Amino acid sequence: MRKGLPAPVHGSVIAIEVEPGQPVAAGQTLLLLEAMKMEVPLAAPGPGVVRSIAAAVGDVVDEGALLVEFEPGAAAAAAASAPPPPPDPRIPRPDLQRVLERKRRLDDAQRPDAIAKRHAQGGRSARENVADLLDPGSMLEYGALAVAAQRSRRSLDDLQRHTPADGLITAVGSVDAETFGPERARVAVMAYDYTVLAGTQGYFNHRKSDRLLQVCEQQKLPLVLFAEGGGGRPGDVDSITVAGLHCTTFAALARLSGQVPLVGIVHGRCFAGNAALLGCCDLIIATRSASIGMGGPAMIEGGGLGRVDADAVGPVAVQAPNGVIDLLVDDEAAAVAAAKRYLGYFRGVLDPDAPAGGDPLALRHALPENRNALYDPRAIVQTVADAGSVLELRRDFGLGVVTALARIAGQPVAIAASQPRHLGGALDAPACDKLARFMQLADAHGLPLITFVDTPGFMVGPDSEKTAMVRRAGRLFVTAAALRVPVFSVVLRRGYGLGAMALTAGHFHVPVAICAWPSGEFGPMGIEGSVRLGFRKELEAAPADERDALFRQLVAQAIAAGEALNMASHLEIDDVIDPADTRDWLQRGLRAAAGRPLPPRRGFVDAW
Repeated sequence: MRKGLPAPVHGSVIAIEVEPGQPVAAGQTLLLLEAMKMEVPLAAPGPGVVRSIAAAVGDVVDEGALLVEFEPGAAAAAAASAPPPPPDPRIPRPDLQRVLERKRRLDDAQRPDAIAKRHAQGGRSARENVADLLDPGSMLEYGALAVAAQRSRRSLDDLQRHTPADGLITAVGSVDAETFGPERARVAVMAYDYTVLAGTQGYFNHRKSDRLLQVCEQQKLPLVLFAEGGGGRPGDVDSITVAGLHCTTFAALARLSGQVPLVGIVHGRCFAGNAALLGCCDLIIATRSASIGMGGPAMIEGGGLGRVDADAVGPVAVQAPNGVIDLLVDDEAAAVAAAKRYLGYFRGVLDPDAPAGGDPLALRHALPENRNALYDPRAIVQTVADAGSVLELRRDFGLGVVTALARIAGQPVAIAASQPRHLGGALDAPACDKLARFMQLADAHGLPLITFVDTPGFMVGPDSEKTAMVRRAGRLFVTAAALRVPVFSVVLRRGYGLGAMALTAGHFHVPVAICAWPSGEFGPMGIEGSVRLGFRKELEAAPADERDALFRQLVAQAIAAGEALNMASHLEIDDVIDPADTRDWLQRGLRAAAGRPLPPRRGFVDAW
């Protein structure tokens, strides 16, 4: 029985593939129609013979119009040609083959000379660093097919071979998903490739970074930046720009400050635009071969400042003590490991049953009985925190205070401790800057702040005032006043004056809880100094052979008045504890403050 086959769409007939009387197989195309630029076949519903065709090429037909008279029949199907076999999926089509070949050029193996040179210099390739950072199989790359904007001066083949990804790898992936879970492990990464035009920033390179930074902002992803490179690239001649100062990359990265963790890693030379991006990061990790500067040798010479070797621009011997570098490591492998560790502090609680880093009973003798003897607060921090969890930042800068990220019973915390080995623990200008920024870092990422206090106060004197101490000290107070995170303070020994107030976020009743060890002593300023000032007349009136004895008597009285037990009895601090109970006291405080929603925070983490 014959039947009519209707047009599947409203469109134009662009081809007739059969003739009347022709036997056809099931699924064979009879007519081809075009609708909205798409080709739509009218196929045989089964084996049979085409008896007539009621359309011509060029006809516009309505959907459902009967176009073919078709007579089903298995006998006729025998005469029909069998349909072609399906394509072998193991053999790429030509268009796919071009894509695969193009992507093969991104592999380090396609540039053996450049990679060998990099390895000979003690470095790793950008892709090796990214592969080390991200969990296997998690990398989603953006813009890998870009090349330098130099097609008007170089062949496309040359650019593909020598400027893969335009010298910048941009991707998202996960870091330690097995430990933290897939949601908390997500990160973004930007890795400048020093083997491509010295890691410089080109036209498409900037477009790639802007795209990734947009993704970071939208999805609130932490960012890891491998910043090695020489800054702006003058050789990109394909873009129609004059100075390029409307580039949005720097503002886009800076806008992430305080919103997500930003980690910068430098191995080798990092100058100009690359250094500007690096300087916006919360954490700067540098290898010992790094040289970091806002201008490289070419810019220095161009400014009429003479010729300078690249490795002498900003070596780590300069940039670690001055505070530019937060963490100094031996090589890129150590830098990546440190970045992973740092990111972990912003991913919530790990093991609540983690053991302490040392014997709590040892804290009973952590301080010498001689109230003027030195000790190392790092040993106290390591003992109180979970074993192996302490990561000290800016160790070589602001020596009057030790700042570290750590965990206590799995809870990530920020710890600041007075360092009596430097100026007796007095807060000088660098220590103020270091502590103020550390407070911002903790607050931006929701880490409770713990302070261990042993300070005679702010550093004073004419030389100190030359460092703008008035402003630096003020910075500590205004920063502390804006803190949202809970603060806990433990006074180890001296809690004197404004410096002690600054170390407790403004005054002794700002912390959720403040306690002291039995060795704690307090006063509006250093005891010996306060006695000399407050009892000057009495001391001057005393006979010379009795003056020292009177001074010692008055000092002893002041120490007794300012001892920890007396402070606690007057409710100026909350408690005096057994040093061995310090970790437990902090755990109880952290549990009491847990779950309190933090108010919204607006602002950034100060680059300095």
